[in-house]
Amino acid sequence: MHYSHGQLNYPIYAYAQSYADGYFEDFHQHDRIQLLHTLSGVIHVQTEEGIWVIPPSKGIWIPEYKQHSITIYGTVEARGVFVEPLARADFNSQCCVVAISKLLSELINQATIIQDQILPHTRNERLLALILDELRFLEQIPFQLPEAKSVLLKDICAHIKKDLSATHSLEQIAKQYFVSKKTVSRLFQKEMNMNFTVWLRQAKLLKALTELEMKKPILNIALDLGYESSSAFSYMFKREMGLTPSEYLKQKLD
Repeated sequence: MHYSHGQLNYPIYAYAQSYADGYFEDFHQHDRIQLLHTLSGVIHVQTEEGIWVIPPSKGIWIPEYKQHSITIYGTVEARGVFVEPLARADFNSQCCVVAISKLLSELINQATIIQDQILPHTRNERLLALILDELRFLEQIPFQLPEAKSVLLKDICAHIKKDLSATHSLEQIAKQYFVSKKTVSRLFQKEMNMNFTVWLRQAKLLKALTELEMKKPILNIALDLGYESSSAFSYMFKREMGLTPSEYLKQKLD
């Protein structure tokens, strides 16, 4: 693992880090806000609220003292910043996945090579100040799978995620767990703030993003997620992402 960062005598400093496939870092926290994004590979971040999936060109905003773990899929080249919470008055106080613009990505990349102390009215100070300003306007993206709270719903979600290729319905789940369909539906809405269909679609989408980064064939991904064809999977993916899996992969190469 390689780690480098800029200077610490300023409200924000940047870092670069490389991770090998399969790397896992157990729950920990930082005393600064962390913005972590990946140039290659996928990062899964687990918090008490759920799992956040970060593919290339996306990042995760992690508030200070938020307990989180990370799991790496593929070879990850990561960049990020640590920010003092009061560096700007209107920073987001919630964990979220965000889009990383080419401008912000390049600014962070430049900041990682800063070696000198940050002095007033210098290029380095202006560079870091611009990053702070850009952080106030990050676009949030719903790449999160919420975490269940009750034992029953935790068991249900774990069972579904073990085999996303199977056909899952509220009726089947209710019968399997000896509860009513209404009970299962109410649990998803109460604990996940989304209905069962939306949660299942989100689980499949986030799995698909991870497997695309692992260079798995699109047809295999489609079958693994329970779609009868790659075209049916592509339809879902485009509806959620705005482009097909092939277009998504091509965009990453451009």
